[in-house]
Amino acid sequence: MHSENIFAEFFGGSEKKFYGDGGVGSQRNKKAAPVESKLVCSWEELYKGGSRNFRISRTVPDEFGCRKPKTVEEILKIDIKPGWKKGTKITFPEKGNHEPGVTPADLIFVVDEMPHLIYKRDGNDLVVNRKISLLEALTGINLSLTTLDGRSLTIPVPDIVKPGHEVVILNEGMPISKGPSQKGHLKIKLYIVFPSRLSAEQKSDLKRALGRTDKYSM
Repeated sequence: MHSENIFAEFFGGSEKKFYGDGGVGSQRNKKAAPVESKLVCSWEELYKGGSRNFRISRTVPDEFGCRKPKTVEEILKIDIKPGWKKGTKITFPEKGNHEPGVTPADLIFVVDEMPHLIYKRDGNDLVVNRKISLLEALTGINLSLTTLDGRSLTIPVPDIVKPGHEVVILNEGMPISKGPSQKGHLKIKLYIVFPSRLSAEQKSDLKRALGRTDKYSM
């Protein structure tokens, strides 16, 4: 894979220089504050896993330990594990700039999720919101979905759908990072779209099909 150059994001794109003593003795054994950067992942990466290479540039003392720093480049590889969540942190210890008398900072990548057009996430569960017509709610429907690993699912809903109806498909959610063979569930929330108007003929047909409702009146 091509490496992503994140030098500018981590270190501002400029080389730091050091002059004079600068109170080095007072800073010895201190560690620079960690530097964080977002690792934006697609849902497919977080479902199946993947890898990223990042090219970093940082300043370190020269081989003689002199004050004049030199710039070195390095490739950092991140193996994305299935099931990682937003906020997961990947730490590379002491990969920041090496300043005299200061332990280099840790570089920390923080997982972020790209928006998805279909899926939302609730812990380890995947959630899909689907609108259906009143006719489909009364007569049944087959729902079609493409999973994050490219499989096609057909979910039959033969029963009458009532407001707030939810279809749960076991083990079709996100992998659980601590046990990738386990998965959460897929939850499909169905929302009934009622017609904005009905003709007199349609109303008459509905009354014949569903029966009169006078007996339910208060």
